[in-house]
Amino acid sequence: QVQLVESGGGLVQAGGSLRLSCVGSRSFFSLNAVAWYRQAPGKQRELVAAITSTETTHYADSVKGRFTISRDDAKNTVYLQMDSLEPEDTANYYCNNDVPSPWLLSPSQYPRRLGRGTQLRVSS
Repeated sequence: QVQLVESGGGLVQAGGSLRLSCVGSRSFFSLNAVAWYRQAPGKQRELVAAITSTETTHYADSVKGRFTISRDDAKNTVYLQMDSLEPEDTANYYCNNDVPSPWLLSPSQYPRRLGRGTQLRVSS
């Protein structure tokens, strides 16, 4: 398994932007997509975005048009560019690549292995 480390979170005002990074301990290249999840206190984990090895992307409806996922395989890094941030985006964000097609799963099936994550707070 690839070990993943998330970074880039912080406090930002509504309407602002931030970019998260997910760095792998080795190459991400595999049949599995790399996905960003988020979880706010008291709420269910949500799949935010995913990107396949062929750079096909998937987004939650709540972030479509505002978030962009991308990958740089030379740097073993997947990014999540977040624009037009809303207070509802406040959560801990995690990346994971344990499953091939996370967008086909229900929340109860999401991978349990998560790193430390990175926290995003959006103030109104």
